[in-house]
Amino acid sequence: MLQGIGATEILIILGIVVLLFGAKKLPELARGSGQALRIFKTEVKGDDADSTPEALGTSADPAAEKKPEQQG
Repeated sequence: MLQGIGATEILIILGIVVLLFGAKKLPELARGSGQALRIFKTEVKGDDADSTPEALGTSADPAAEKKPEQQG
């Protein structure tokens, strides 16, 4: 897919990105895209799907699990 892109094209694309967003915004954009990619990988991998409260048969709200005390 990216076999036709050379060093010149990459430099042009990076130059356009710097012009559009500015040099100060680039670290924020990189950090945000890294976090999004990390979340996407964990969702695709399915590690969190097995440990969710719904999958374990428990409620997500710990207060809902407590039985109300009967007075009397």
